[in-house]
Amino acid sequence: MRTDYQIIVLGLGGFGSGAAYWLSRRLGGDVLGLEQFEIGHSNGGSQDHSRIIRLSYHSAEYMTFARHAYAAWAALEADAGEKLIVKTGGLDFFPPDSVLPLDHYINAYTASGIEFERLGPAEVMARWPQFVVPETVQTIYQADSGIAPAAKCNAAHIRMAREHGAALKDHTPVSAIRPVDGEIEVVTEEATYRCAGLVLACGAWTPNHLADLGITIPLHVSQEQVSYFSSPHLDEFMPDRFPIWIWFGPETMYGFPAYGEQAVKVARDLAGKIVTAETRSFEPDPENAAAVEQFVRAFLPRAYGPVLYTKTCLYTLTPDRDFIISALPGHPRIALGVGAGHGFKFASVIGRALGEIALDGATDLPVAPFHIERPTLSPDAPFQNFYVE
Repeated sequence: MRTDYQIIVLGLGGFGSGAAYWLSRRLGGDVLGLEQFEIGHSNGGSQDHSRIIRLSYHSAEYMTFARHAYAAWAALEADAGEKLIVKTGGLDFFPPDSVLPLDHYINAYTASGIEFERLGPAEVMARWPQFVVPETVQTIYQADSGIAPAAKCNAAHIRMAREHGAALKDHTPVSAIRPVDGEIEVVTEEATYRCAGLVLACGAWTPNHLADLGITIPLHVSQEQVSYFSSPHLDEFMPDRFPIWIWFGPETMYGFPAYGEQAVKVARDLAGKIVTAETRSFEPDPENAAAVEQFVRAFLPRAYGPVLYTKTCLYTLTPDRDFIISALPGHPRIALGVGAGHGFKFASVIGRALGEIALDGATDLPVAPFHIERPTLSPDAPFQNFYVE
């Protein structure tokens, strides 16, 4: 059994499958990916049918990075010979009590040079009569927004990483990580592997593996959920007729066209209980589900119907809700990725960046704002409960 590799990737969800793919394009069979569950599992935060992808963000730094995200997905699509990203356009709604100021978005658009439209309620409802928009709500439309189909994207990363020669193993939990003689040992039940560089893309299990390296950062894991509504008017919610959307109210909601299921997906952002990877349940929270149902009845009445199912997932949150894409302090060849509950749209480009950090010690991608050694990740940093889905 081979046990020496140039790079090992720990975790094969969104970020890890992306890292394995981009590394395999350079290293071929000198990449090993390890997944503790089956590949494609739904225990973390990287599966389901759909995730939002958008250029629209509250800062120019994110908008710049989002352009690289679109480019990374396009490169994967070309390599895989498979269309992945579904363009639907996207609407950001800002009620008077919005948790994010509209000006932040306008300023970021202006600084980034990305085209957008400002729409009044009547304009939104004329173009998309599925919505019921109050007179006091301001709206931004951006045409490049859409769906990153999570399960399909992960599967494409995995398939192409294997085609490029990477060895990917599932049902292989890691019990220890230890630096040895300038390299890194990764201990599993079947073998102890050795590598020059390591990518940690472990989601909610990140604190467990950082503990092996004597590193603690303030991460919070929350159990979130999404609901699929069996609309009796499903034809009105097809991706060619209905956009992705986000409502930035005190309770931030977001939703999708009917994609992957014969139902409309809607969820409430950052509404789950704080858990750990070990203590989470797979049982939906009825209060959360009721809040989403009430919102759908008022805002998207023609989408409302029996709930097909409600599905849970995990967010791994930083105090500032910004990503971590960085080498670990004192370990320049160990790269850590944390998505803070809004990272899947960036999964391929974050995977690429993590692979470059682990292999080359640096990346040219614009990840400086996401370095692990920033003041808002100090142990006493307050948790900022804001929304950037």
